[in-house]
Amino acid sequence: MRVVQIPRRFVRSDWGGTETVILETSKCLLALGHDTEILCPRALSKVDRETMDGVPVRRFAYFYPYFGLSQAARLQMDRKGGNLFSFSLMRELSRIPNLDLIHLHTGKRLGAIGRYVAARRHIPYVISLHGGVYDVPKGEAQTWTAPASGTIEWGKVLGMWVGARRVLDDAAAIICVGLKEAEEARARHPHQNVVHLPNGVDAGRFASGDGKGFRARHAIAESSFVVVVVGRIDPQKNQALALRMLAELRRDSVDAHLVLVGHVTNADYDAQLTREIAGLGLANRVTLIRGLETSDPELVNAYHAADLFLLPSVHEPFGIVILEAWAAGLPVAASRVGGVPSFVTDGENGCLFPSGDLAAVTRVVKDLIANPEARSKLAAAGRKKARDEFGWDRITQRLVGIYEEARRANSLRK
Repeated sequence: MRVVQIPRRFVRSDWGGTETVILETSKCLLALGHDTEILCPRALSKVDRETMDGVPVRRFAYFYPYFGLSQAARLQMDRKGGNLFSFSLMRELSRIPNLDLIHLHTGKRLGAIGRYVAARRHIPYVISLHGGVYDVPKGEAQTWTAPASGTIEWGKVLGMWVGARRVLDDAAAIICVGLKEAEEARARHPHQNVVHLPNGVDAGRFASGDGKGFRARHAIAESSFVVVVVGRIDPQKNQALALRMLAELRRDSVDAHLVLVGHVTNADYDAQLTREIAGLGLANRVTLIRGLETSDPELVNAYHAADLFLLPSVHEPFGIVILEAWAAGLPVAASRVGGVPSFVTDGENGCLFPSGDLAAVTRVVKDLIANPEARSKLAAAGRKKARDEFGWDRITQRLVGIYEEARRANSLRK
């Protein structure tokens, strides 16, 4: 089977859960004997062709259909939420020989290009919702379009041409990584094939790391209780809550240290965190690592340097970093948001707290610091769940089944 993956962007320097899913499932598809590659706009990259872990990646020229869009605004839209268009990607997608299926990882105008080409080639397409459609707070969604404020948009005619409003309605399958978003998608598209397919993890990769060396390299005391947060530097990930939690711990003389790891997708929020670290007097208690690539062994080492993984997100369609933390043998404390409660059971393999509740998260972390036996039990249960249920080979086998079903249904319609 020949399948093309279409994300909005795909670069190592600005990585997240979506990119991990695409790369890992693509690697497994190739191992299973299928032919797949990644086609995307050239956003945040100057490289047209490369191979990532054996997976071909091709990038194409693109543009934002706005008059008066600044370079700074374009960069911010490249990083998150930009509604772009690419004629060159459309042309290439139209002429790839023996193409069986298109897998979209984005909607809007770029997703509609996939819809348009699939219709003209009489092949099916599926679309994955990685949390950017229904399971998003209104306030955050508005920040995605904020960079285009004050410009004149002329791209609606492009969207009408390629059928941007029909991308979900015409898909052979709507794949949701989060259970909450899957439920919402089923309610809104009752006649569509909506499938909940969670993210996965390479448990073997995260099983061992140099935690002691990581602490030494970043001047973190061996005696400190280390809490790690891995995620984009962005208001969605709510690292500010973790900083305020640390300040509460320090007021009670708890020997704690916070490690924040993630690519910066919101420069203003990054600056805010820097000010808060200084204002709270935490400069010697916070290690902030920006832009650590997912392939860097130091990411695994960061998990192994920690005593607890914290996910303080405002919303989270799934939370692939929880699987990574489990695979590294860490107990997990997480916001009760989005898809997280669908696989994290409070008190069994993790501790859940209300999103944004400083008192609650501080209480949870304090309790875990004081109870190493509870931490060990949570970590062991999480590690087992990650290994038994979330291997990429298992997830990809299910994905292949979705592809095959889409092709069968398409053949019946011909």
